[in-house]
Parts: sequence; C-alpha cells; structure tokens
Amino acid sequence: MCSSDLGNYSLSWDNSRQTTNNAFANFSPQTRSAFAFRFEQPLARNFDIDSVRQQVLVGLKNREIADIDLQQTLATTSRTVRHAYWDLAFALASLQVQQQSLELAQESLRNTRARVDIGTTPPIDIVEAEAEVATRQEAVILAQAQIETSEDALRALIFNPTAPDFWTIRIEPTDIPRFEPAAVNLDGVIRTALDRRTDLLQSRKSLEANDVTIRFFRNQILPDVSASVDYGLSGLGGTQFLRGTGFPGPIVGQTTRGFGSVLGDIFTNAYPVWTVGLNVSYPLGSSVQQANLAKARVQYTQAQTQLKNQELQVAAQVRNAARQVSTNQQRVQTTRVSRELAERRLEAEQRKFAAGTSTSFVVFQAQRDLAVARNNELRAILDFNRSLVDLDTVQQAPLVATTR
Repeated sequence: MCSSDLGNYSLSWDNSRQTTNNAFANFSPQTRSAFAFRFEQPLARNFDIDSVRQQVLVGLKNREIADIDLQQTLATTSRTVRHAYWDLAFALASLQVQQQSLELAQESLRNTRARVDIGTTPPIDIVEAEAEVATRQEAVILAQAQIETSEDALRALIFNPTAPDFWTIRIEPTDIPRFEPAAVNLDGVIRTALDRRTDLLQSRKSLEANDVTIRFFRNQILPDVSASVDYGLSGLGGTQFLRGTGFPGPIVGQTTRGFGSVLGDIFTNAYPVWTVGLNVSYPLGSSVQQANLAKARVQYTQAQTQLKNQELQVAAQVRNAARQVSTNQQRVQTTRVSRELAERRLEAEQRKFAAGTSTSFVVFQAQRDLAVARNNELRAILDFNRSLVDLDTVQQAPLVATTR
C-alpha cells in the first residue's frame, strides 16, 4: 500500500496452484491468478493534512531552527574572538604606556644623580627616584604578563590545541586600539535586530511549527469521510472435471486450461469486478482531538505573548548597546583631553624643577598622573571598540546565550 497527497492506493497480484482429493471439487489441479487495485481518498479528515505530513512539516521547521542556532553560535563565537583580539591589542598598547612611564622615571633618576653630583640636590632624592623606577619596572612586568595571558586566551579561540606548536605561536595584532567616531542610527539598528535576531527567528519558527500542529488537530476533529474504489480481475484454469447427472455426478471426462489462458483472462480484462464505496464516521461527544486542539491553541497564544516580550527585550538590549557606544565615545573624548592636560602639566613641572621652583616628588606625581591618563584613554578606546562589537552582535544574536 502506498500513500500520497491524493490518498492511499494499493496494488496486488496473486497466483496459486492447488490440488485436492475432495470428491466435490471441479478442478484438480487448479490454477488461479488475481489482480486487485484499491484507491481510498479521505474527503474531510486527513484530506489536507495527516499525521505523516504534520511530522514532516514540523521536522522541516526544527531543521530550520537548528540552522538558526548554528548562526547564533557563529555570531557569539565571532564576538568572543573579536573581544579577545582587542584585549590583546590593549595589553600591547598598555605595555608601551608603562615603558614610556619607566623611561620618564629613569630620565628623572639620571637628572637627580647629576644634580646630586653638583650639589644642588640632596642625596636622599636619589632614593626616591630609584623607588619610583622600581615601581614602574613592576608595572612593566605586570603589563608583559597581561600580554601573555591575553595571547593565550586568543590562541585558544583561533588555533588547534592539538598542533605541536600551539603554545609557541606568536600573535601580533595588526590593528591597535583606535578611535573612529561612529554615528548610530538607533531606529535602523532596532529594525535590523527585530528582523535578524536569531532568538526571534527561532521563536517565529516555533510558532510556525505550532501553527502546523493546530492545523493538524483542527483537521482531526472533522468527520472521517472517505471514498474508495476497488477494481479486480481474475482468471481460473487447470484440469476441469466433466460430470454426469446427479450430485455430485460421476466424472465422465476432463478438460485442461493452461496458465497462459488464465493470464489471458487478466490481460484482456475478461472478468472485471469493481465496487465504489463511501464511508462516514463521526465520534459522539468530546474527543481527544478536540482536547489536543484546545491545548495547542493555548500554547500558540502563550508563544505569541512570549514573542512580543522577546521583541521588547531585544529593542531594550539594542538601545543599551547603542547607549554604550555613545557613552564610550564621550569617554574617549574626555580621557583624551585629560591625557593632553596631564602631558602639559608634566612639561610644566619639569620646567619648574629645572628652574628649582619644584620638587622631584611633584614631578614623579605628574608622571604617574600622565601614565594613569594614558591608560584611561586606552581603556576608553578599548571599551569603545568592544561596544561596537557588541552593537554589531546584538543585532544578530543575544549577547548572553539563551536556553530554549
């Protein structure tokens, strides 16, 4: 038996040969061939959809959901890699800041020693300068360690850990943390997120799967009306007994009809038999199908409400990501001004120190303030670039993995 969107049909062909010692039999041996065709078409229930088609359609939706889940994994993985890249770039830039600060301290130490040699500065100032150099050497060592830590994190994301040179591969970022002001079209990014977000797409596909289920259960509460057509052909042969009068009558002779003649009856449509039927059935009272339909409708309504809440959450997440971009952009501008002012203050204190109107303590403090200002600017630029990555990702996938 086979089934299709047009109904169910079956074909059969039987051949048999039979011998008997029954005194009432008219054939022995007897050969028989029969061909039968049956077609059954549902007219109400299972006409538009049945359990097999429902499972196929739901399976297709589940496959689409799996494809979307893969897209989400790719988007979140890309975000993680880009963040790790910018962390490494920041660590390298931070090392340069610490090295510059160390060079300033070493230069101050050399100047202090020269002043002590000529007697214009007390020897105790050398101790202060050496302590400052040691402190900044420690900052350089910590910055170098942070580079290795960031490099390991990025290496684990992009390289094969089974490679023999996995731990010796050096990673040198080609881009340094940079600041390029960005204008965010808030309405545009929200529309993009509502159209492309993987969690919303998954929820919509789930709604489509629920809609298929509702369609199936709605069909199942219809009356079971089906039309059927049966068509058959048969042929009979073998050794036929010729009987005289009486019952069952003595055998007075016999004739033989070969199997070829039997097949000839089939192919020439000699003895056709056909029937047409219409079957109607309908359960009295409530049915399981009605309960399933009511349950599916409630689940569909709940899913619709959940989707609306998701859309609201997505819009809020995108607005927050855009706000972070704007905030970090202002931070970069502010920290840049602070760094420029710290550079000017250090220059002024160095001139005053050279003129004898300032102390080495004040100079060292200005150097520390400059190092902090430079690091703050670098951190603001890093956060700005990370927020751009987050804004790009939040339009495609949730920033935090969701469970379904």
